[in-house]
Amino acid sequence: MASGSPRRRNLLEAAGIKVTVVPSEFEEKAAKRKDPPEYVKNLAEGKARAVARRHPDDWVIGADTIVVIGEQVLGKPDSKSEARAMLKKLSGRSHRVYTGWCVRHENGGHNFSEAVKTDVRFKPLTAAEIEWYIHTEEPFDKAGSYAIQGLGTFLVKSIHGSYTNVVGLPVCEVITHLLKLGIIGLEPGTCSHN
Repeated sequence: MASGSPRRRNLLEAAGIKVTVVPSEFEEKAAKRKDPPEYVKNLAEGKARAVARRHPDDWVIGADTIVVIGEQVLGKPDSKSEARAMLKKLSGRSHRVYTGWCVRHENGGHNFSEAVKTDVRFKPLTAAEIEWYIHTEEPFDKAGSYAIQGLGTFLVKSIHGSYTNVVGLPVCEVITHLLKLGIIGLEPGTCSHN
């Protein structure tokens, strides 16, 4: 796994996949800023490529997640004031979460990537709720300043699409791909997020 994210690791391990974490040294600023799905795919591919080159005989999974509201990409907040501004922007509105993921085998010549989108709607947030959540320190190191799998679940009114995609890895799609490749188990069915 070309990611230091404990959330992504936990998702794969919960699916019965043994994971070795090798954080990527890919410089995210090197990814071309295109439309959000292409951007997260580029990030995931860059991370997977950087690790696969050091481990050419291993299967490598790279992933990256972004939050988009309107045309603005919300990354990870650098400060309490930035987290506060993001949460105020998301309050009572819908946004999109994109996770790009890539499976790569350097010596085998395999490279597959795609982006998965989930629509998320926040409840209207009071100033007190925002301040309480910021002071839990959970918003930091999270795209869009929240963690749906943690305390941030109280912010979310509804989602349309993959829950695990919002956590950081679209498990249905990743497992389906690994099964098709014969890396794990048997041929699966298809994913549906309706």
